[in-house]
Amino acid sequence: MPRTSLVSVLAALLLTSGCAGSPDPGGPQPAPAPPAGSTLAVGSASVGELSGIDVVFLSTMVGHSERTLQIVRLARDRVRDDALRTLAAAIEATEADELAAMRGWLPTTGPGASAAAHHHEGHGDDTALDRLRTAPAPDVDGVLREVLAEHQRWAADLARAQVGVGRNEQVRDLARRIEQSRTAEVELLRGTP
Repeated sequence: MPRTSLVSVLAALLLTSGCAGSPDPGGPQPAPAPPAGSTLAVGSASVGELSGIDVVFLSTMVGHSERTLQIVRLARDRVRDDALRTLAAAIEATEADELAAMRGWLPTTGPGASAAAHHHEGHGDDTALDRLRTAPAPDVDGVLREVLAEHQRWAADLARAQVGVGRNEQVRDLARRIEQSRTAEVELLRGTP
């Protein structure tokens, strides 16, 4: 299957997997979550009790998704390859939606809140952003592919680990979806089927 078709299929899957669209920045914000160990509802879905490992995973993924959005937004107006532009847009839409959900699931008070804040802060390597920011126009696509592939590989590895140790089934389901989508993105970014 040609690379453009693969990107189009992945983009369609990402956008139709319940993660379509970016949240409205002026729209309603998620309600604060109760402390870890309690039950909370997000929209019509109830997210049961969160263990410490679930909170650490979610808060780490919040920081990771924020960095992903920085990466794709930094490069989106400079990307030359249409297939890469489509993939980056699909990644941006998916991760913005996941980010809103994860923030809504995280505790904002109680013992889990400090863990959430700690793991959330300072995620990412500024060197990668600097490489992308300073890449000459002809090199932007290649640098974006490298930076984003490594970044998404890390997310897939983290999600794979969460599936094995997480306690909350909905968080583990999110981790499964993250592992699958990020692995597919890495393959596309590296040009491997």
